[in-house]
Amino acid sequence: MRKHVRFSLNHNAWPTTPDSSPLARYGVVEGEWVYETDSLWDTAGKEGYALSEVRLLPPVCPTKIVCVGRNYVDHAKELGNPVPVEPLIFYKPPSSLIASGDNIVYPSFVGQMSFEGELTLVMGRQARNVAAEDWEQYVYGYTIVNDITARDLQKKDGQWARAKGCDTFCPCGPFIVPRTALHFDDIRIRSWVNGQPKQDGSVRDMIFSPGAIIAYVTQFLTLEPGDIIATGTPPGVGPLEPGDSVKVAIEGIGALENKVIRG
Repeated sequence: MRKHVRFSLNHNAWPTTPDSSPLARYGVVEGEWVYETDSLWDTAGKEGYALSEVRLLPPVCPTKIVCVGRNYVDHAKELGNPVPVEPLIFYKPPSSLIASGDNIVYPSFVGQMSFEGELTLVMGRQARNVAAEDWEQYVYGYTIVNDITARDLQKKDGQWARAKGCDTFCPCGPFIVPRTALHFDDIRIRSWVNGQPKQDGSVRDMIFSPGAIIAYVTQFLTLEPGDIIATGTPPGVGPLEPGDSVKVAIEGIGALENKVIRG
């Protein structure tokens, strides 16, 4: 299965290093090797590097990170929230992105932080006013996002800019796989904290399908290639503390793993 990555040969490269930076490179992964390509979408690899020797970056450098809240009935219920009648949309800033292996920072002003593992759509072409039945024409592939959330700020602020948008609050990756490589209905999202299973949910339980989400979003927002849509989290979310290790995995895509440190 083909997997696309962004990476750097500089292990100190910032996770939000833009595509325009000479530090950012693109590649396709084969086994334990990554072969450099000319763009994120290319499949013809050139020079190879051992994955263990490169610094993985978030697999995309999006202009927008669109997120869908409460897109699983049981997740809405576990937090005591009503089930949405239309997609509940919010944003994370690109500055919140980190890669697999990077640290999630627990800010000093946050009292309760939570993880949320999510299947994430990667846009492959510009999208505006897309019909729900045409969504597959616009989605290049899938990756993983862990929607880190400051629960106390979410309740306190009323809107979610701080609760969802702090630096390091959007672990993403490790790879992008083409949409055609996975059968959508078979996708499951699983999460662990310190090795203990927490989430195991099927995308079949989504309230709003990818088509419904993209049709709704592109009514008011133009999506660009490389933009991502985190499609919501299944039930089982819970708290994180400094020192914890959190892992979100989707078979066929890989495992997104991060540690939590005190800010």
